[in-house]
Amino acid sequence: MMGVCLRYVDDRETARDLLQDGFVKVFTGLDSYAGSGSFEGWMRRIFVNCALEYLRRSDVLREATDLENTAELIHPDSSAISDLSAAELMRLVSELPTGFRTVFNMFAIEGYSHKEIGEMLGITESTSRSQYTRAKQLLQRRINALY
Repeated sequence: MMGVCLRYVDDRETARDLLQDGFVKVFTGLDSYAGSGSFEGWMRRIFVNCALEYLRRSDVLREATDLENTAELIHPDSSAISDLSAAELMRLVSELPTGFRTVFNMFAIEGYSHKEIGEMLGITESTSRSQYTRAKQLLQRRINALY
């Protein structure tokens, strides 16, 4: 679950705090686990919610931009992608600005819809789409620059 926390915050100490908070919530809420679905999935959702609560309290998710201001997507060279390891990709994702990283993680990795992301983060659906698009652009630029 430390990996989940680190996907949302870029500071190991903060991630450790979130990990501890998450485990406290898991242990105090064990009686609410209904047994439907995987236990790991239930736990992951708790840790994601802990990270999102922290980000909302920190108010770092207000770095929103309009979709109209989004430049054309840069398509990375296919050989660059094949040379990229999963660890390198996760490192690049962890270096994204907090708002971009949060939306990217929730959409691309956790599988939430933009509507769900908007509701969970208190932003509009279009802001979620914009943040995701900009995160992809930035990742593509960094991949191209590396390879």
